[in-house]
Amino acid sequence: MTDSWRLAMSFSTQVVFVKMSLQLCISNIQHIFATVLAWIGVRGPQVRLTSTGKVNLVKVLENNISQTATTPSSVNYHFTRQCNYKCGFCFHTAKTSFVLPIEEAKRGLQLLKQSGLEKMNFSGGEPFLQDRGDFLGKLVQYCKQDLHLPSVSIVSNGSLIRERWFQKYGQYLDILAISCDSFDEDTNQTIGRAQGRKSHLDNLIKVREWCRDYKVAFKINSVINTFNVNEDMRENISELNPVRWKVFQCLLIDGENAGENSLREAERFVISDQQFQDFLDRHSTISCLVPESNQKMRDSYLILDEYMRFLDCREGRKDPSKSILDVGVEEAIQFSGFDEKMFLKRGGKYVWSKADMRLEW
Repeated sequence: MTDSWRLAMSFSTQVVFVKMSLQLCISNIQHIFATVLAWIGVRGPQVRLTSTGKVNLVKVLENNISQTATTPSSVNYHFTRQCNYKCGFCFHTAKTSFVLPIEEAKRGLQLLKQSGLEKMNFSGGEPFLQDRGDFLGKLVQYCKQDLHLPSVSIVSNGSLIRERWFQKYGQYLDILAISCDSFDEDTNQTIGRAQGRKSHLDNLIKVREWCRDYKVAFKINSVINTFNVNEDMRENISELNPVRWKVFQCLLIDGENAGENSLREAERFVISDQQFQDFLDRHSTISCLVPESNQKMRDSYLILDEYMRFLDCREGRKDPSKSILDVGVEEAIQFSGFDEKMFLKRGGKYVWSKADMRLEW
């Protein structure tokens, strides 16, 4: 046996030993790291094994950092699904009649505030249906008076709002958005944006005046669909002069307005991206216009349903998380599907407190 052969064998043995030692160290480190992550609460879908049975540490860290960074600064709470209108494209339909007891709803709002909530938007269904608007009014007052939120807003069809509501609760409300898809009464009837033969536009104008009288910022939401896509609304919007005009492209959501178990069939309302863009181009001179295509809408909202569960719409349906009342905001929000970058891109963060708007009432 030559000296060179012995030297080669010795070197080979050392390499094998070092390699085995490194593998053992890495394995131990991964085991310790996974144990620590589990101990601090990083579990479930975040901790996944690779094909070799090892924890992908980089992926775990990336997921955990992105998820813990989500702050519910702006939340939409659909506390009721009931509505007195029958809009054909509605994507939050009356599948239940459940409404949380008001003290439970307040507890959920407090949890959101503790997690960084700045703007609470109440919607439905029709939020003024419950207790003739008093349930809503008490929540609005609680958000502003007790939680001191910078912004509290409502989305409504406007048909059930009365002046006495403004007299009692108007001081606590920053923004009231009224849904109006057309300035032609027949078109509103066709869409379902009406109750019987009552004038939706008369209610819109009345609420606009009350907003001015009681110092509430006025906003309009419009869903663009096959029945209004060719309408010219420039003159009407200019006269009403809202602080924001949100223009949505009609969106299909499986189980709500599309699919077997849906209460609406919205396929006939759907327009193409080009049709939506043509509508936007026609109204490009309206400075308060805020467009939202299907792409921008789908995952850029934090939506709470009537059970205070976050709804994930990324797959074209609404997949609920567990309720924040049961598991807390931090855990539930991980299953919201919320895209904060898209939220900012669509203009989700804006001057949303009426105290900062400097409006001439």
